[in-house]
Amino acid sequence: MPYLLLIVEPRGQRAACPPDEAHRRYDAMMAFTSDLQRDGVLLRAESLRPDDHAVRVSRSAPDALPSLVDGPFAEAKEMVGGFFLIDVASRQTAVAIAERCPAVDFAAVEVRECAPCHVL
Repeated sequence: MPYLLLIVEPRGQRAACPPDEAHRRYDAMMAFTSDLQRDGVLLRAESLRPDDHAVRVSRSAPDALPSLVDGPFAEAKEMVGGFFLIDVASRQTAVAIAERCPAVDFAAVEVRECAPCHVL
């Protein structure tokens, strides 16, 4: 089953992080990525730029024109900083992998099972 591990971090944390600590965190995340590849469970992993580079696209009604809002998004206290898409047999295994993720030292790792949007 595919699971998405979302790295949810406080907004502004990256800018406040000293460069040597930022590189240490990055190296730890890359080592974790290599471990997931070695274990054969990694489908995809990406780091995302901060949300001041983002844009939200929404529509107020099905026939309305899309509305665009540039980031950063003032109402948000956190942002998605990256993700790991893994394929494992159970939620329990996905959670165990999330617990090993170095991001839990400076962010939260949200575990989400992938499924069609009509599946509750």
